[in-house]
Amino acid sequence: MRVIETGDRHVSAAGGVATVQRAEITLPRDELESVWSPEYLERLARTYWLWMGRISLGLLRVLYTDDGRDVVLLRRPFVLLRFFAPEYDVDRHGGTVTWRINRGLLVAPEGRGGEGYLRMTVERQSENPELGTITARITSSVANFYPMLRGWGWFSAIGRFVYRYTQLQIHIIVTNGFLRSLANLDLAPSVVGSLRGSTPGVPDDEEFEALRRLQAEQPLRRHPGESDDPGEPSTPPGREAAA
Repeated sequence: MRVIETGDRHVSAAGGVATVQRAEITLPRDELESVWSPEYLERLARTYWLWMGRISLGLLRVLYTDDGRDVVLLRRPFVLLRFFAPEYDVDRHGGTVTWRINRGLLVAPEGRGGEGYLRMTVERQSENPELGTITARITSSVANFYPMLRGWGWFSAIGRFVYRYTQLQIHIIVTNGFLRSLANLDLAPSVVGSLRGSTPGVPDDEEFEALRRLQAEQPLRRHPGESDDPGEPSTPPGREAAA
């Protein structure tokens, strides 16, 4: 596993903030095929939330609700980030899981309500038939995030500096650490299990049927400038349990 890109650390005086981090992993074909399914996309999402709690030494906790995920400092009511429930998209090239940003202490008022999002994308990149390996790319992207720390008016120049070298830098370090941790493909079982098939851990058709049901139940939410390409910043919205 190697991190190949950490992009766009610029923080403007207005508008949303965006960051992109990418890593590539090369695995034997059979090993990759064994985890190339909707269930493992859901497990990737769960592993990310667990990593956040582990790297923060338990200060950050992720609480599951019927309609979203809350990232809290120790406990409610200190909700730093509140996301809508995840939306999944899977095709033969890969898959994405997207959490739209609802609100939270770290989110400025103009960035609330689902315009911004956090997304994980997994894509097949290349195959080496001679070695029997496949390279996959994992991308973490944040788009249209309005940080409360940036502030307004005369404070914005100071706020942008503070945000860039504190909150944004912490996000980059945590995410790069998470991407590197995926080298052993030790993905945690999902709490919700929306995309689990008849045999947990084994890809099967029931996972894709569960995905279709889940997508049918969720309203399609598109916003200007979004792309249907899973690799591009695009899309989405659920149980109460502490991570």
